[in-house]
Amino acid sequence: MKPDSFMIFFIEQDELIRLVTEGCPAILYLNLSHTDITNGTLRLLSRGCPNLQYLSLAYCRKFTDNGLLYLGSGRGCHKLIYLDISGCLQLTVEGFRNIADSCSGIKHLIINEMPTLSDRCIQALAEKCHQIVSVEFNESPHVSDAAFKALAKCKLVKMKIQGSNQITDLTFKLISKSWPHMKHICVTDCQKITDLSLKMIAPLPDIVVLKLSDCIRVSDGGLKAFTDGASGSNIRELSLANCSYITDSAITKIAHRCHNLIYLNLRYCQSVTDAGIDALTQISSLAYLNISGINVTDQAMDALGKLWKIKEIIISECRLLTDTGIKRFCLDLRRLDHVDLSYNQQLTNNSLKNLAFNCHRITILSVTGCPKVTDTGIQFVAAECPFLHYLDISGCMCITDRTLKCLWKGCQQLRILKMLYCPNITRQAVSKFAPRLQKYEYNDEEPPQWFGYDTKDDTPIPKKHKKPRPSIEPSIESSSPSMLSPSAEKSVEFSLPPQ
Repeated sequence: MKPDSFMIFFIEQDELIRLVTEGCPAILYLNLSHTDITNGTLRLLSRGCPNLQYLSLAYCRKFTDNGLLYLGSGRGCHKLIYLDISGCLQLTVEGFRNIADSCSGIKHLIINEMPTLSDRCIQALAEKCHQIVSVEFNESPHVSDAAFKALAKCKLVKMKIQGSNQITDLTFKLISKSWPHMKHICVTDCQKITDLSLKMIAPLPDIVVLKLSDCIRVSDGGLKAFTDGASGSNIRELSLANCSYITDSAITKIAHRCHNLIYLNLRYCQSVTDAGIDALTQISSLAYLNISGINVTDQAMDALGKLWKIKEIIISECRLLTDTGIKRFCLDLRRLDHVDLSYNQQLTNNSLKNLAFNCHRITILSVTGCPKVTDTGIQFVAAECPFLHYLDISGCMCITDRTLKCLWKGCQQLRILKMLYCPNITRQAVSKFAPRLQKYEYNDEEPPQWFGYDTKDDTPIPKKHKKPRPSIEPSIESSSPSMLSPSAEKSVEFSLPPQ
């Protein structure tokens, strides 16, 4: 960074926006998220950015309802089609009414993490904004069916709402009648959704993304009805995490009908067994798979090894898997680049050896909570996976400074390294390695009980005798501790700008 560039931080933000609007009158995209802009900034935008189409005010909390009126005054931002006001908790119904008056041409509306958002806010907006095609209301627990009813005159093709128990099957009835060309439906953690919802949208032909994670009432009946419907052969992303009533029967139906499926999340679908996973081999297009928390065995991994397009697999907490299953799985997967083996305490260095020797394109690897992984396992990875970008070895208590030496030599592209609960890695070694990283997390505490380690194991993990630790660089010591660490004073989290 040039010395002159530091001066920008001493300019008032409204003045900075004035310089931008005067110098770039043709600007189309503007991201002001997480800044301290005021109503004055919005006034400047209306004067100097008549062509503005994409605007993010996410988490800007110093402008008010009245400031939004400026977007429609003067030359105005009448071409605005994308607006993100996530986290703007200060806005009231009046603010949404002002948006409708100023920017009636909005097509894409993002309002995430806004617990104050109510049906009345959406109703005020929908009175004049009839061109909306996509909405996001994540973490908005007070939004109900009434909000979507207010949007009935729009031509929605994408809807995302998360964490609302006010959304019921009535919203899906509305989807089936009012938005026949809906493509993307995400109703994560909307626990009143039932099989009836899936049956009502089964006739819609264009759905390519369906996310039902944490919709705990969804079962085989609804899923079978949907996959037998018009979108069954078109669906590309399907998320069913924590849908515990889903069984092998539904998974088999998915495998039979959804031949274009690319992404499938079955995390904690605990009624799914090897038989269901084996059926997935019929989906040759599958590239991203999450089967965490499922009691699958080595037999299932052997079957998944036939999915040669797999790029990402998450198999965390699959306690019945062994090194043999990992060996069979990775023999022919040349495209694999993201692997999560976390909290599989039974896996050893042999799993990493087979992954490294067969899957040289791995860029992301997590072995968090795998206590049998040692320096030897990471040495295999460092030698054979030169593109590794992200590595998490948290809770691998046998790993020492030797691992950092191997990574230094073999993984030149490593940028993010997590080493929480690694008592045999020293601070001196971490400090030496840190300048190469964009971000790292480290502490030398013992793993907490929720890691699930068996303290009665007959082969205890060796621990080094701790010596007094010398102080390290102030810039590292003063950085914020990891949120994952229960001991703030002994953990380190540090980020560097991209090289």
